[in-house]
Amino acid sequence: MGRIARRVSEQTTRYYWYPGDKKEWIRAGVALGVGAGAFVAAGALTRDAVAATVVGTSATAGVAGANFGRRDARALAGFPDLSDRAARRAAIAHTGRAAWRAVAEGVGGAGAAVLIANLPGRGVAANWLLPLVPAVVGALGHQGGMLYERLGQGTALAPDRIR
Repeated sequence: MGRIARRVSEQTTRYYWYPGDKKEWIRAGVALGVGAGAFVAAGALTRDAVAATVVGTSATAGVAGANFGRRDARALAGFPDLSDRAARRAAIAHTGRAAWRAVAEGVGGAGAAVLIANLPGRGVAANWLLPLVPAVVGALGHQGGMLYERLGQGTALAPDRIR
């Protein structure tokens, strides 16, 4: 849970609570900004709404997927040993947050697919193949984010373990 503290007077401080962490909201904004920039650039280059939408939603899905993957990898690295009751409760909390991230990623992919399928382009590619591209890019971004986080921690493929 995030919190913004605003000082109203010397004796009064007003607190605003919001879900999530401030840096995660900034990362989400960056993902949307990257997608909007890719949409504008692809639209200017191709003059095709379908291509621009596929590129924009894929860029957003890729960056958001990488962010979700990094968060999932950090959660897995800090996963408690399930030996006592408190550890099992913590594991349930980790699982619940991961489930919400999965729902957000799935809804994003489905929304992008519906958006692309309802654009004016017709044909097998525009109606059946291109709507899948953002979801695939988001899934690959998720895996890339998990791999990046693991390699950053030095636990996977560490130089001293390669022989």
